[in-house]
Amino acid sequence: MLRNQEIRIYLFTCLFFIGIAVGIAFLFMSIEAAVLVVLLAIILFGVTYRFTAWRYREIEQLSGYLQEISNGNYTLDVRDNREGELSLLKSQLYKVTKMLSEQGAHLEEDKQKLTDAISDISHQLKTPLTSMTVMADLLSDPRLSEEKRQEFTHNIQVQLERMEWLLSSLLKLSKIDAGTIHFKRELVSVPALIEAVAEPMLVPIDIKMQRLHVQGEKDVTFEGDLKWTTEALINILKNCVEHTPEQGDVFIEFSENTLYTEIVIRDTGIGVAKQDLPYIFQRFYKGVNASEESVGIGLAMAHSIIMSQEGELTVRSEPGVGTDFHVRFYKAVV
Repeated sequence: MLRNQEIRIYLFTCLFFIGIAVGIAFLFMSIEAAVLVVLLAIILFGVTYRFTAWRYREIEQLSGYLQEISNGNYTLDVRDNREGELSLLKSQLYKVTKMLSEQGAHLEEDKQKLTDAISDISHQLKTPLTSMTVMADLLSDPRLSEEKRQEFTHNIQVQLERMEWLLSSLLKLSKIDAGTIHFKRELVSVPALIEAVAEPMLVPIDIKMQRLHVQGEKDVTFEGDLKWTTEALINILKNCVEHTPEQGDVFIEFSENTLYTEIVIRDTGIGVAKQDLPYIFQRFYKGVNASEESVGIGLAMAHSIIMSQEGELTVRSEPGVGTDFHVRFYKAVV
């Protein structure tokens, strides 16, 4: 305690004024008065010392808590029920400790997600890389027929396009997770949105001889990002087309009310198994009815894009009947 310069200055100042008081009492009053001043000064020093020593013990204890916290121990509870500056400081330290504990838990969760994502990515890339390696070795054989050479070359191109799509999708998802993408808040015409969503899917729909039914009013709108919402709905529509048999039907319906704008994309396909429904929007999740080409990332991206715009994406499905995807964009409350 005496190592503190402020304490030393305080003691020297008190001693100086006590000495003056004792001298004045001895010269102008009596020796008894001087003794009384000395006794009062001793009592005052004793009380001050005990109080200051207590505060220093509390501060030393808080310093120990801070050391524990810096070492990663977030289980300490330094709060007390007393009043005063030290108690307020303890409460603030406890709040900071809880915040650090929550942040540490989030960091561990993010680290685990990153580890899982890297494992999933490596698994997804391993299959096409192995396939391309085998076909590249076969292409080096001079005895290979021209027909097989063209087939292997086409397969390698398909695998490269698949890898490019996978890496591009993962990059977009990582940007969304990191919050580095700024989603616009602009008035979007839903009929124009649906037209942009349907256009790239017309060829796959035509190949499978499916029928696309679009129904909704022309003046339906919502506030959101046209580009990113288009990408989200393309992934949903693509999923419906892939899981609907040939000559099946795919429906897109949209409407607007005072609370929200809703877009429903539904199919007459094989449906989603009941046990898969809770996990359908998790990345890399493949249900029992998923195709061999599926990597389980399209619906995860759609979910992230819509949720990032404060929207809602839900799914209902009945095996053998079809699947309904409901997208809602809620209106701002004035």
